[in-house]
Amino acid sequence: MYAIVDIAGQQFKVKKDQSIFVHRLQGSEGTKIEFDNVLLIDNEGKITVGSPAVDGARVAAKILSHDKGDKVIVFKKKRRKGYQKSNGHRQSFTKILIQGILSKGETFVETAAAPKKAAKPKKEVTEVTEEVAQTAPVAKKTTKKASTAAPKAAAKPAKAAAKKPVKKKKEE
Repeated sequence: MYAIVDIAGQQFKVKKDQSIFVHRLQGSEGTKIEFDNVLLIDNEGKITVGSPAVDGARVAAKILSHDKGDKVIVFKKKRRKGYQKSNGHRQSFTKILIQGILSKGETFVETAAAPKKAAKPKKEVTEVTEEVAQTAPVAKKTTKKASTAAPKAAAKPAKAAAKKPVKKKKEE
């Protein structure tokens, strides 16, 4: 089931449990709001189109947060006149969660969220016995100088061998 609804001058296709960003709305975070300007409802293939809005249809939503969009830089310049102007702008948005699409005569009943399962306790780390510690292989530590010096020395002769001396032309 989906609906096309007019929110703050823009049309959005919404479904239940969908979160969308709309232009800034009045209200604090956690506030429940309803939009009654529903233009179309599709209920499993049964389409209801309003003229201009569907009578009695509403979309229930909840305000999750108020955010700002990315910064947009506006730069104006007129060549050879010494005029240039820079301006920045960040659009304000509201993130809402669509809780339900209601037809004529329906009321929204919010279902309680299922309780979260308790986290499983982590396994305790057991102590390492002396026998296991003695049989475990020990990695040898190497220094950086020793490991990096050998490849550099090997690379230099290869470069010298690759270059051939250039023969000069004799002038007559």
